[in-house]
Amino acid sequence: MFYPNDFPQPTLISVNEVTLEVFEAGQEHAGNPIVLCHGWPEHAFSWRYQMPALAAAGYHVIVPNQRGYGRSSCPGEVTDYDLVHLSGDLVALLDHFGYEKATFIGHDWGAFVVWGLAMLHPGRVKNLINLSLPYLARGEKPWVAFLEEIAGRDHYMVHVNRHPGVVDAVLEENTAQFLRNMYRKNIPTREPRPGVALSHIARAEEPDGAAIMSDEELAVFVSAFEETGFTSSINWYRNLDRNWHLLADVDPIIKHPALMIYGERDEIQKNEQLTEFVPNVTVLSLDAGHWIQQERPQETTKAVLDWLHQQESELRRRKKRQKASGKDK
Repeated sequence: MFYPNDFPQPTLISVNEVTLEVFEAGQEHAGNPIVLCHGWPEHAFSWRYQMPALAAAGYHVIVPNQRGYGRSSCPGEVTDYDLVHLSGDLVALLDHFGYEKATFIGHDWGAFVVWGLAMLHPGRVKNLINLSLPYLARGEKPWVAFLEEIAGRDHYMVHVNRHPGVVDAVLEENTAQFLRNMYRKNIPTREPRPGVALSHIARAEEPDGAAIMSDEELAVFVSAFEETGFTSSINWYRNLDRNWHLLADVDPIIKHPALMIYGERDEIQKNEQLTEFVPNVTVLSLDAGHWIQQERPQETTKAVLDWLHQQESELRRRKKRQKASGKDK
């Protein structure tokens, strides 16, 4: 596994009974921690465009390869990848650096973890920004059964749960080709598709859409998954129903200031009821497919920094009003 010279070198940090490979930018203890959480099949390297800009803006940027990825621990039990463990890793990472709370940014499955973190550990989250994957409301049926009902048994999230190990083997036999075919710009379709079978993507000789990264950048992802395989990261999907049960008695309303960034050409549909569960959310769409922060790096970074600046300005105004009214003691 290798990283380009202009990307930070990692530190291995032991937290929550695992070891996380963590990349940093900016100054530690600057008082402005921000944690970037990747999705699947990704890597901390997917935030390479945002890290220097956030550091330059005064943030201590903390970017873990979450458990199951890169040089981070890959526990053997499927249940080691549920939302309690994944959010617990992030809380323990804050404890390691001595921070009470931080701003969290998530993409794809990283967004799912950040939504869950805000529900399970609300006191550790200052603001949250999520890309691509909106808040997933907990309905009456467990999520795998719900997906099977609306999208069929061949939907990839259903398939990896119903047939353990099958997709894993196909992806590991075709790692470079699969990742080459995945990291493409989305082609607009007339009707939203529930998801193309992962085995088809892995075996396709001619990928759809234009590449979103160079061969050198792609090599970082390929080398990482050639070392770890895919089972540990796919185990995140295999906890969908377990997560559904774990959230049964948790307050589903997220009150934190939030920014939701959609890709207009992403096949993941928007949540039209988002404000019912995240009342303080700002919604933004960019002309991008699924890999928003890599496909539209400058626009994504600007949107994030502009929104964070607005939140800081509002916080200062609020403190000023409290002081003027004599409530700041």
